[in-house]
Amino acid sequence: MISLRSLVRPLVGRSYSIVNKLPSFDHQPQPYDGPTIDEVSKIRTEYLSPALLTYYKKPIMVVEGKMQYVWDETGRRYLDLFGGIVTISVGHCHPKVTKAAIDQLNKLNHTTTIYLNPVVAQFGKELAEKMPGNLKVTYFVNSGSEANDLAMLMARLHTGHMDILALRNAYHGMSQGTHGLTALHTWKYPQMPAIGIHHVLNPDMYRGPFADETPERASERYAWDVKNLIEHSTSGGVAAFIAETIQGVGGTNVPPPGYLKKVYETVRSHGGVCIADEVQTGFGRCGTHYWGFETQGVIPDIITMAKGIGNGAPLAAVTTTPEIAASLKKRIHFNTYGGNPVSAAMGRAVLQVIDEEKLQERCLHLGKKLKDGMIKLQEKHQIIGQVRGEGLMLGLELVKDRAAKTPAPQETAQVFEMLKDMGILIGKGGLYGNVFRIKPPMCISDEDADFLLYGLDKCFSEL
Repeated sequence: MISLRSLVRPLVGRSYSIVNKLPSFDHQPQPYDGPTIDEVSKIRTEYLSPALLTYYKKPIMVVEGKMQYVWDETGRRYLDLFGGIVTISVGHCHPKVTKAAIDQLNKLNHTTTIYLNPVVAQFGKELAEKMPGNLKVTYFVNSGSEANDLAMLMARLHTGHMDILALRNAYHGMSQGTHGLTALHTWKYPQMPAIGIHHVLNPDMYRGPFADETPERASERYAWDVKNLIEHSTSGGVAAFIAETIQGVGGTNVPPPGYLKKVYETVRSHGGVCIADEVQTGFGRCGTHYWGFETQGVIPDIITMAKGIGNGAPLAAVTTTPEIAASLKKRIHFNTYGGNPVSAAMGRAVLQVIDEEKLQERCLHLGKKLKDGMIKLQEKHQIIGQVRGEGLMLGLELVKDRAAKTPAPQETAQVFEMLKDMGILIGKGGLYGNVFRIKPPMCISDEDADFLLYGLDKCFSEL
């Protein structure tokens, strides 16, 4: 195992012939006999959307996965520290989740909610048991965008108000409705914006206007902006405030302590409800708590979930109180695939695995190890502007100049490629594309964490 002490030694004269390899892993990938990567690229270029993006100058083709590792068509193994964009929560092809899907497929692969089905009912009950307060009624849908759309609809129906507040730098989806909530110009098309959506200051403790204040003072000033916007840009009554507890696509931004508590009080005093987007932060990933919003000491009125809820299944959910849920009874509400038995069976298995394998505790332990290690690397490498995040939802912002906080997207891209060549896959984000997003399957090992820290150190030193 590579020690943290070795990571901060000077790299001059050190040989990497022995340590420059992935940790051992007992899995033999199946022989690949499909089309070549060039053939797949050509087919994709001709028949799939031209708006699709790929990582890396020479994209890799992933054909197999097992737990925290994936393999390309040549049989090369990669350490997957991005998990299909924070979606593979308990591991690629986890045996218990896979078995649950196969068993259900052999019984029944689809009905709709016009019939009763035990799997989705049991899943709803088990999900409610993970919730605080009176959050006990769930609507199952297929994606995070769809979940946030539904949350917006419920908030407006329940409150009778139209205006919804979101954070600048937020990402909540790409549907017609959630496209309006998303507040990064790199994701917004020049079209008519969604009506009734306002964006307040992002409580950014690195680049925000109050970043130099104490956390307590900063939370007060950022929260004041919410009150000010309500008083000057709405009728005085709002439907909802929605926020990710830790921004994902926006670059792993963490609000100062107390921020959400102050904002929730303001929003509720103006007739609104509070929506927590737990698409990336939920299910134990933050380590200290099962849900991201619990790290801020609040209980929302509506919670949206997706990604890790199904470990890759097209599954998402909206959980709320019985009173807010009743608002949809004014008309017929229906979702063809919401609560699909196979997806629900996988979702139930994910909940069980998180508990049985103590993955929340693993997130706490390895998240601290990685964060401490990256802070040590920050002391050594001037390009690291800030290390941030909680548990296994971590971010590393790269800058050309620490004092000026000048983004370093070119250097970020270069190290990104170097890590891939070492067999390490991570994500990147932030408005300027200069933040590494490290959000792996929650089953990674201490050896995997050591190898990432070693890889970052090596790449920054060679940059």
